Amino acid sequence: MKNNQYVEFYTQVRDTIRQRSCPVMNAHRDEAFSTFSAIGFPTQKVERYKYTDVAQDFAPDYGIQLSSTTGDRTEFCCSLKDAPIDVAPYYNSIANKQDAVVALNTMLAVDALLVYVPKGIKAKHPIQINNTLKGKQDTMINRRILIMMEEGAEADIIITDHAADHQQFLTNQVVEVFCQDNSHLNLYEIEETNLMCTRYSNVFIHEGRDCSVRHTSLTIFNGHTRNTCHVQMVGEHSEVTLHGCVIADKMQRVDNNTCIEHMVPNCQSRELYKYILDDSAIGAFAGMIHVHKDAQKTSSSMTNANLCATRQSRMYTQPMLEIYADDVKCSHGSTVGQLNDQALLYMRQRGISLSEAQLLLKSAFITEVIDNIPLEALRDRLHIIVDKRMRGELSKCEGCKLC
Repeated sequence: MKNNQYVEFYTQVRDTIRQRSCPVMNAHRDEAFSTFSAIGFPTQKVERYKYTDVAQDFAPDYGIQLSSTTGDRTEFCCSLKDAPIDVAPYYNSIANKQDAVVALNTMLAVDALLVYVPKGIKAKHPIQINNTLKGKQDTMINRRILIMMEEGAEADIIITDHAADHQQFLTNQVVEVFCQDNSHLNLYEIEETNLMCTRYSNVFIHEGRDCSVRHTSLTIFNGHTRNTCHVQMVGEHSEVTLHGCVIADKMQRVDNNTCIEHMVPNCQSRELYKYILDDSAIGAFAGMIHVHKDAQKTSSSMTNANLCATRQSRMYTQPMLEIYADDVKCSHGSTVGQLNDQALLYMRQRGISLSEAQLLLKSAFITEVIDNIPLEALRDRLHIIVDKRMRGELSKCEGCKLC
């Protein structure tokens, strides 16, 4: 599908979508359609998309899902239609309305999942959102999630992506996160799909005073992935941590794009993204730390470390600082390297095979991201999955086709 085909499709199904959706979502639909019609998909001449060919990813003639995908209501999760609070001031308020991929989601998403943690409540168990792609034809899914953390709330939220069928699937996901004062959130995105899947994830985080937010993105198996995380720090004495882990081989591609806006004084941010690229895989990372004029006493660091295991793999990295305050402590850096020949020789001299030595070095390289995950059960599970992934084994239970 090209731009005009999505325009024609929306014109044909607009009334059906509005009937199946809710007033909060419908209020933004036509504006998003106008934006998408006017600007179309970004080309690679647009700075934030220079490493991703959006038009190519959205070109296949996908069937588009027009039914709810939110699942059953649970303690903290429900459809936006059943929201226990007024979400109108929040929905689509921090998502980038001038981004065509986001606009496409806003105009086509039929339902949205609300994750709501009330004031002072600490979720006793992790909130897990499992997304499984199933179907007999190539399908595009527009997934929308709104996370509301009220004052003093605490939660761990895990979003997973799996594919049960070998069709071409395109997931276009938009997540808006609101953390009110003194709230604490650990948000994890874990992708384990297959080579036929394309995933676009746009995460927008609005952080109040005395908050702590950790966002961890793990791409363990995929086809093509584009992850965006945009953080606005609007309350003093808050901190945010962005961690990313990518394992890619064959012809896989992964593009992570981040932006942290320090808008007030006395806040901290930390970023660490690590890639292991094998075969002909392509990786990209672009990170921006934007310190506004009044954001004195900002402390921020960004690190992107990459391991290209073959000469055919490629990594593009672009860490950036934009600072308008004069009393700050900010740093950024990136490295791209190959496996250490001396370390390989050392291990082989002690009877370790070349393949096992390479595996040990890769595991040691990626471990830093996983070891920083506070949830012990998730951390242990990811160590097992990552080890099997790098050994080329399938991590699945007997009879299960999800992995």
